[in-house]
Amino acid sequence: MRPLRFSINVTLDGCCDHRAGIVDGELHRHAADNIARADALLFGRVTYGMMEEAWRAPAETGARPDWMPPWMLPFANTIHAAKKYVVSSTLDRVDWNAELLRDDWIEAVRHLKRASGNGLFVGGTQLALALTELALIDEYEFIVHPRLAGHGPTLFAGLSKHVDLKLVSRHEFGSGALVLRYEPRR
Repeated sequence: MRPLRFSINVTLDGCCDHRAGIVDGELHRHAADNIARADALLFGRVTYGMMEEAWRAPAETGARPDWMPPWMLPFANTIHAAKKYVVSSTLDRVDWNAELLRDDWIEAVRHLKRASGNGLFVGGTQLALALTELALIDEYEFIVHPRLAGHGPTLFAGLSKHVDLKLVSRHEFGSGALVLRYEPRR
């Protein structure tokens, strides 16, 4: 059985808006390494659309946009190449090396977890909330940025029950961001 891992950037005041965190090469290398060690990525519709817009190489040229510094390229290439599953009841189709999970997506995720391999990686907030409610996430990674955003979406809003976690590792980046990894206490 392969584990389902969740990772998200969050500010000290709980904001998980991707634009609120610190952007640097060390954090992007960490994210690329996480993605590279997963067999596939699992996204909801919103996260998939956001990631595709930002990181998909243009089909006609394959060239990256001018705004992207060279240290972002390993992350861009890694996420671009990764197998993706998209949970959505509103999308009719996906591409970008992706497969759509529509009807019984919960059983589809359980089936993906039962396969052998290195693991699956989930991104975004709403899908992570649903998977937490179903006790399907095996590892939580919070990258806590030393910043107060004062706005934005927060994690696990509406969670119906407490989930007790056990800290399994921690790491501090040069920026002061902390990587905190937890496993659910079952």
